Amino acid sequence: MKNIFVIVLFITASMSNFLFSQNATNYTILLTGASFASSDNGWFEIGCRTLNAQPVNRAIGGEAIADAANRMISGSLYSLEELENIDAFVIMHVHNKDVFDEYFLLDKHTDYATPFDRSNYAVAFDYLIKRYITECYELKNNPKSKYYGTTSGKPATIILCTNWHDSRTLYNSTVRKLAQKWGFPLVEFDKYIGFSKDAVHPVTGKQTSLLYSLDSQKIGETEFGWHPQQGTDKYIQQRMASIFVALMRQILPDKQANTF
Repeated sequence: MKNIFVIVLFITASMSNFLFSQNATNYTILLTGASFASSDNGWFEIGCRTLNAQPVNRAIGGEAIADAANRMISGSLYSLEELENIDAFVIMHVHNKDVFDEYFLLDKHTDYATPFDRSNYAVAFDYLIKRYITECYELKNNPKSKYYGTTSGKPATIILCTNWHDSRTLYNSTVRKLAQKWGFPLVEFDKYIGFSKDAVHPVTGKQTSLLYSLDSQKIGETEFGWHPQQGTDKYIQQRMASIFVALMRQILPDKQANTF
C-alpha cells in the first residue's frame, strides 16, 4: 500500500507540473503601434497565444512613432519592471513616411531634443531604437536586475513590421532599409498577405485589399484598403497572426518549460 501511495503521489505531482508548464507563458512580447496594431484587431493576441506568450499591447489608434517615443520618455510605454521581462519588442508604426532618412540622426538618444513631434519619422524611430537598446544594456548595472554584472546586459530583441499590405511603398521600402541597417527581423506582412497592388481582383477589377478592409485610402490615383477588418474571427487577422508567428518562432530564445 505504501508503494502504491508513493506512485499515486508522484503521478499527481507530475501532472501538476505538466499542467503548470502548459498554462505558464514562456515569453513576454511588447507591441507598440497605431490602429493596425491595437487590440481591436487581434493578430497580435492570436499570435501570442500560439507562441505561449504574454501579450503586452501598448498600441493606440491615431498614434505615430513620435507618440511612442514620448511615451517611452514618460515611462508609459513600459516600466523598468516590465523591461526586465520583455523578450521581444515589436514596432508596428506604419505610416507611409520615410523611416530611414539619416540626415538628421544623432549618435545617442540623449542627444535629441524632446518631446518629439511628427515632423521627422526617421528621427523618432532612431530614438526609440537607440533608447531601448541602451536601457537593455544598462540593466547590467542595476543590482535589482537578473542581468546585473553580465557583460552584455539584457539582449535587446527588436522586430519591425511592414504595412499589412504593399500599397504603402514609401514606408515598406524604407523600413526594410532600417531593418537591414540594424540587423532587425522584419515581419513582412506585405510579402505574405496573399495579394498585391500590382494585380487587381479578377472579378471586382479593384484592389484585393478592399475586400478585407473597413474603409479605403487613396494613394496616388488608386483606392486601397485602409484599416483591416477587426476581430480574431476575421481571416485577415488570422493570416497576419500566422505571418507574425512564423517569424517569431525563428528568433525567440529556446526556453525549456518545466518537465517531469
